[in-house]
Amino acid sequence: MRYIYHLIVLYLTLQAAWYLVQERIFWKQAGAALVLVLLLLRLFLVK
Repeated sequence: MRYIYHLIVLYLTLQAAWYLVQERIFWKQAGAALVLVLLLLRLFLVK
């Protein structure tokens, strides 16, 4: 079950990263970067 959770979070992280690269408006990039940081923290800090 833990690996399924990690795969879901990894998928969402990749989607947010792709959105960050494709978006041209700064504030949307900043929002995507914030979401990306939170997802990565969640991925690596889950015990």
